[in-house]
Amino acid sequence: MQALDAYLRVVGPQTLRWYLDDDGEWQELNEAGWELTRHTLLEQHRLRIDLRGSDGEQQYRFTYQGKDPDDPIRPGNTGEVCVLSIWLPTESLEEHGPGRVRELALELASTLPFCSGHAGLSFHCDTDLVGVDRKLREYCFRYPGLDIPELGHLSLNLGIRVHGPAWLTFLGQLNGDRAVVTLGSWPEAGDTEQGQLLPAYRELARTLEPWLYRKQPGRPWLEVPESTRRWERRFLD
Repeated sequence: MQALDAYLRVVGPQTLRWYLDDDGEWQELNEAGWELTRHTLLEQHRLRIDLRGSDGEQQYRFTYQGKDPDDPIRPGNTGEVCVLSIWLPTESLEEHGPGRVRELALELASTLPFCSGHAGLSFHCDTDLVGVDRKLREYCFRYPGLDIPELGHLSLNLGIRVHGPAWLTFLGQLNGDRAVVTLGSWPEAGDTEQGQLLPAYRELARTLEPWLYRKQPGRPWLEVPESTRRWERRFLD
């Protein structure tokens, strides 16, 4: 709830206009919707909170995928964690500068007990939609600094691993200490076709390699696609 309040102070209280109800339908985030959202966050330990802006591009979004701390860990899955994702458009970064984004990220981190976190540029998309994954593959290797959003998968599997290097990489649970590594004054997308290989990101990836997360197959008999493995090692190979 503190993280949501911090986000609203930056983007404005009227920016988020819709919430996802229990039936998977988007409802207007009016006064009653806000009351319900705050109640479920504070009182019910709801597993998912999903809020978005009014524009069709969904430039602003606040999504929490969690679990009741009293629920047991599912057999065979020790990687299930709570995950929070917050979106800002690049226009906000360009208008207000990276300092404001970094300040928001630090404020959010100060309110949350985390194992790891990251902030930086990302493809703005819903990876569950048909055709999106194919389109991502056309661009993700050219622009290695752009993250691919995988909130649902990460919430079930990330555990104490690190998702990967980003402009801001947050590391927690280190003997009670926490740290943030900042790679430059601005987040960078890179461009392999122009020789922009992001050496600082590569150096951090090498340092974090023993703790980096590798995607697990959805079923034991399935294999993770080779393109995914290449993507995970884009800063290492």
